[in-house]
Amino acid sequence: MTSEADERGEPTGAPASVDVSAAARPPAFYRLENTVQPYDWGSTSAIQDLLGVEPDGRPAAELWMGAHPLAPSRVVPDGALRPGEGAPSGAGPGTLVDLVRTDPVRVLGQRVLDQYGPRLPFLLKVLAAERALSLQVHPRPHLARAGFNRENREGVARDSPLRSFHDDQHKPEMVVALTRFEGLSGFRRPRRILELLDGLDGGLVARMRAALEARPTEAGVREAFTLALHARSEPDLAADLARTVASVRARAERGPDDGGRGRSSRRADTTVLALAEQHPGDPGAVVSLMLNRVTLAPGESMFVPSGHVHAYLSGCAVEIMASSDNVLRAGLTRKLVDVDALLECATCTPGPAARPRVIDDGTGLTTYRPPVAEFALRAGRVAGDEAVPLPDAGPRVVLCLDGSVSLAGADHGASVRTVLARGESVFVPHATGAVAVRGEGRVVVAYVP
Repeated sequence: MTSEADERGEPTGAPASVDVSAAARPPAFYRLENTVQPYDWGSTSAIQDLLGVEPDGRPAAELWMGAHPLAPSRVVPDGALRPGEGAPSGAGPGTLVDLVRTDPVRVLGQRVLDQYGPRLPFLLKVLAAERALSLQVHPRPHLARAGFNRENREGVARDSPLRSFHDDQHKPEMVVALTRFEGLSGFRRPRRILELLDGLDGGLVARMRAALEARPTEAGVREAFTLALHARSEPDLAADLARTVASVRARAERGPDDGGRGRSSRRADTTVLALAEQHPGDPGAVVSLMLNRVTLAPGESMFVPSGHVHAYLSGCAVEIMASSDNVLRAGLTRKLVDVDALLECATCTPGPAARPRVIDDGTGLTTYRPPVAEFALRAGRVAGDEAVPLPDAGPRVVLCLDGSVSLAGADHGASVRTVLARGESVFVPHATGAVAVRGEGRVVVAYVP
């Protein structure tokens, strides 16, 4: 039965109290406005294409989604959380750092808060490399804390180019390829390194060979690596490396001459030549012969533990890591190379490139679980009307890579949803609870396992 007041649109009491309650509830989803890092090795088209912006010839290397202090995502409460609702009044954008600090239990959940404090423990990126990144290592936890505190005591400014440790966190990381993705990660077996160095000209490679022949062990690998790092200060390095690169080029053009025994590697040789062209006079090109050469097809993944020497060479990938910007460079860069700090942090144990545990549950989304506690990924394609459940607790970041998908969950018994198009991302607080995705598109979900 409709009352006279109803017909005039006048309030009757009960609805007003419901509206106040709904308005007081925190948003279930927060739209993210993310920083693009214009590092010079970045692609001039890949991230621009993802975000739907016109390329302008400048590189876009990384898209950061998270709460790292150097470039925290800005958050805007989703303005269409409930049918008929607009954006909450007075809700201007802040950063994800601010959001976490305002209500860490609601945003992170008690478990994550107890383990990591009031901070988001992971950083999600899209990485687009047109040429090689630096040869680098990320410190393990105790070394990150020690290095950060030491540089603070020494008065090294946080933004100084002479600083090696920008925070006190370790930085294990994982990549999942979006295109063909090329990289180097971890040291080859000593005998294999010797096969690749065999027959090359130059004083540095001769000393590296001698170290490995004397000790074809982890100790020999470390000594050969150390020789290459310290060679940066030698006055005749450029001429010596030119001889080595010339002998690599001759071998690549000549082709295998080992009777089919597989001792040489065209891929390893072409990697040296490409790096020497990008970074002439840098011994990192020769160091690449010591490292495992990795090619990932779309959907394939690689885990890089703290301490592993690595470099990403080309391609586009989703990257997730512990929330840190600690990078100790070994070469292929014009930035600081802190040899002593790098050697303290580097692990020289030979072995294959590491891979995460991969779980395909038939939903279209694959779970990637590296052996660390800070992060994991769900990624893949959804199709049709069937809802695919996402991780149901803790802080989550969801990115749409193409198509259009909707996220739906329950908030105090009310249905809540948001829609993501290509390149759009949202933060989902712990308090939002269980969330499912449906639609037609590719998505990535970062979470704390």
